[in-house]
Amino acid sequence: MISTANITLAYGKRVIFKDVNIKFTPGNCYGLIGANGAGKSTFLKILAGEKEPDKGEVIVGPRERIAVLRQDHFAFDEETVFNTVVMGHARLFELMSRRETLYAQAEMSEADGILAGEIEAEFAEMNGYEVEAEVGVLLKGLGIPEAFRDRKMKELEDGDKVRVLLAQALFGNPDVLLLDEPTNHLDLKSVTWLEDFLFRFQNTVIIVSHDRHFLNQVCTHIADIDFGEIRTYVGNYDFWYQASQLFLKQKQDENRKTTAKAKELTEFIQRFSSNASKAKQATSRKKLLDKLTIEDMPTSSRKYPFVLFKPERPCGDIILEIKGLGKELEGVTVLNDFSLTVHKGDKIAFIGANTLTKTTLFQILTGELSPDRGEFRWGVTMSTSYFPKDNNAYFAKDLTLVEWLSQYTPPNEGESFARGFLGKLLFSGEEALKKTSVLSGGEKVRCMLARMMLSGANALILDEPTNHLDLESITALNNGLIAFPEIILFASHDHHLVATTANRIIEITPNGIIDKRMNFDDYLADEAINVLRAELWQGEPVLRL
Repeated sequence: MISTANITLAYGKRVIFKDVNIKFTPGNCYGLIGANGAGKSTFLKILAGEKEPDKGEVIVGPRERIAVLRQDHFAFDEETVFNTVVMGHARLFELMSRRETLYAQAEMSEADGILAGEIEAEFAEMNGYEVEAEVGVLLKGLGIPEAFRDRKMKELEDGDKVRVLLAQALFGNPDVLLLDEPTNHLDLKSVTWLEDFLFRFQNTVIIVSHDRHFLNQVCTHIADIDFGEIRTYVGNYDFWYQASQLFLKQKQDENRKTTAKAKELTEFIQRFSSNASKAKQATSRKKLLDKLTIEDMPTSSRKYPFVLFKPERPCGDIILEIKGLGKELEGVTVLNDFSLTVHKGDKIAFIGANTLTKTTLFQILTGELSPDRGEFRWGVTMSTSYFPKDNNAYFAKDLTLVEWLSQYTPPNEGESFARGFLGKLLFSGEEALKKTSVLSGGEKVRCMLARMMLSGANALILDEPTNHLDLESITALNNGLIAFPEIILFASHDHHLVATTANRIIEITPNGIIDKRMNFDDYLADEAINVLRAELWQGEPVLRL
């Protein structure tokens, strides 16, 4: 068990936490949520002992071990993958190292023999003889090949490093497990394995994640950082959302009724206070009015941008026809003989392990790249708007946000229009005059969404649009895409976004494509599709968004 007593932290005048008292109990998985900047990762660091609060303390049970998903991908570069995983349990790794050193000696003294016996006893008590098997299970579950076991961490790709560091956190059955964005860089197969691991995990788990589907699958509780406090709800993310909205509505309704009652009493008092026959009643109502209190509605740090795409015209009969597209990049075939016909009403999610293939396809369809082979044709009624994975080229000039957005506003609209539109995307007041050079990743994404909203396009093409967004912005985007009446072609790692938006799934494999008109969850559950996927992936059905 882990708990806090009066945790307080402030940066200058800005109070992040004030007198936070919360208890996280074994057997439960807590999703720690809040707006960007609310202090989620900071609170995890305080729990892990990596950051000192201004006041208060973290209380952990005696001899309980806390494991943390490390964010420094270079900290273990000189260690092997195997050692990096075991280092998640510092004492066990120390014992293993001392044990190996002792047995590597040509001869052992009597003192060495006694020490070896003591080490063996503690090593066995910590299940040290199961280390090889446990590391193997963790690495396999997270998609790290057996051949990587003895490689140094510096030889791995960044995504594989993240998986090894996740295995490190999970290793050795920690009493408290702290995970900050654990699904980053994981394919669906690994995410499903992690969901199952956490479902069976008997100790305390606290997770920060922007993956709504993952939070729904694993969380028994939600710890919400908002209104200057941390409030715990029983249930998963969807239950929290419903409960929190109900709480706010009840408060608003109570205030509305109180305001109406106060107005009624005030009017009576004003009307009859000078009337001798009604003076007693007026006095009585004055006492009732004095007792009425209208609670100040707390100010939430959680803000939802307004995202709504309106096509200027509906699509005609011909949407998009692709025939035999092929493309090589630096001598490697990225697209090979790709053909597709897009129909009215299609909202297509492109999935598959090779993200470069999806990005290249989108760049060809929007004219940013030319194909080496094949052709494609958009219908004459079609207009497109593209959200690229890398948006840096759109922010090369150092402009204010008003100047930047004015590049995409209708010619007859002025600065006030741009300011109003930016306000919908949470850039209000002086925020609208920020320079593009200082924008965060999430702010750039919201600017790109504003650009798309102004385009009036009837075909939206989006490549990983949820990257850098907080849960509130992801929810707003999700709702905007669901409401869009025309064509969407998109790739996303957000399971919930794909499951609720797409009505057609196209999986690109090394040996062909799978094209099914169905929602994503049905696609994943279809046994016939799983068999076909295994064949096209040559026996290894890679599940990756």
